[in-house]
Amino acid sequence: MSNKIKHLEMIQGVINRMAGNSFLLKGWCVTLVSALFALAAKDSNTNFILVAYYPVLMFWILDAYFLRQERLFRKKYDEVRHSAEGSINFSMNTSTVKDSVKPWLRVAFSKTLFLFYGTMLIAILLAIFIVV
Repeated sequence: MSNKIKHLEMIQGVINRMAGNSFLLKGWCVTLVSALFALAAKDSNTNFILVAYYPVLMFWILDAYFLRQERLFRKKYDEVRHSAEGSINFSMNTSTVKDSVKPWLRVAFSKTLFLFYGTMLIAILLAIFIVV
């Protein structure tokens, strides 16, 4: 098997892990917020609902980090795909492509992340108004 294919497989493995991490973060976010809502309903304590903002924001930050890393490795994949077989060095350094990917904050407010986590934040806000 050629070095280029091996290198592309390594990069694809990282991309798959980043996508898997993003999926897990979303699942944990929904689970944790639901648990906090259940605690708030059980004890009639709105403070549990307010606490739900913290994990949503932290998961949003982490998810944006993983999405940016995934995008960096996709660009790295393309870089390796277009390179000559003789220039393959198995580097996983994404600094050569970092300028072609949006900065972390812009990624955090991408459509997919903003829709998911924005909806979670609105749900928490609605729960506060319903309980109070």
